[in-house]
Amino acid sequence: MRTIISLHFILFYTLNGISQLNSKVTPAFHFLTNYNNIRDFTMNESEDEAYITIQSFLEETSIIAIIRKFGNAWSEPEMVSFSGKYKDLEPFLSPNGLKLFFVSNRPLLIHEKEIKDFDIWYVQRETLDSKWSEPKNLGAPVNTENNEFYPAIASNNNLYYTSDGPNSKGKDDIMFCKWENDIYSSSISLSDSINTSEYEYNAFIAPDESYLLFGAYNRPDGFGSGDIYISFKKPNKEWGKAINLGPEINSKFMDYCPFVSSHKNTLYFTSRRSSIESINNFESIKEFNLEIQKYQNGMSRLYKVGFDSIKISKF
Repeated sequence: MRTIISLHFILFYTLNGISQLNSKVTPAFHFLTNYNNIRDFTMNESEDEAYITIQSFLEETSIIAIIRKFGNAWSEPEMVSFSGKYKDLEPFLSPNGLKLFFVSNRPLLIHEKEIKDFDIWYVQRETLDSKWSEPKNLGAPVNTENNEFYPAIASNNNLYYTSDGPNSKGKDDIMFCKWENDIYSSSISLSDSINTSEYEYNAFIAPDESYLLFGAYNRPDGFGSGDIYISFKKPNKEWGKAINLGPEINSKFMDYCPFVSSHKNTLYFTSRRSSIESINNFESIKEFNLEIQKYQNGMSRLYKVGFDSIKISKF
């Protein structure tokens, strides 16, 4: 029995894995190369407001920044009002654009100074043109004495995130909290179709929860480091076995932090890929610097690839 499922990007699934049709990964934002490490990406529906994480070289500290699109050009990043004092990262806009979730090690109370483990926080605004509120901790049962990372919110407010807590099946798991009666239910680790005894992280959930993208580290079907996988929700509401997105998206380097812009059907993701060769023919220090400072130089960069429609054939 053969069935065809169509979604938002071009993939063809066979028994041997996935091969892409007409996909080409390109740098997302060349003007961000002045910063050491850029990771995480979230964008509003009109695709003129986006948030990123900017980190120090060894990731000791990080801030959340906003970039805006005016006409055909993006602005230089500006630090958001609620960031700059603690280690803030992994922003995610709710589908309606009125809440921005993020991760921080800031203390729970304003008068406290000692940093804590990583929790999920959020800011909110009344309209798309309003200023962000002061940060609020998402609280229990989502946040615990363990670390919570990388929130992703569906249109119905269901929450997907990463945790290294005792409920995980391994080192890091993709967790799920259902939004019921205006509160979150207790978290559960997603099924063995997604989570293993190793590292699963950085989930992106489709607004309608039809598919889940996430990162996984050094799996047998991977390409040498962290890869991005996809799982589809079945008619019975269970998650299908995760599929590697394949060699035209994933590389032998670390690929992670996926985000899909549904308006233009574009996948954004972070990668530490490098195209620098070990043997070159430099004639000057200028040539050398141009080589090591190019976009694909092993630093954390943002990339994009068009996903026009997904066609998956299951046999």
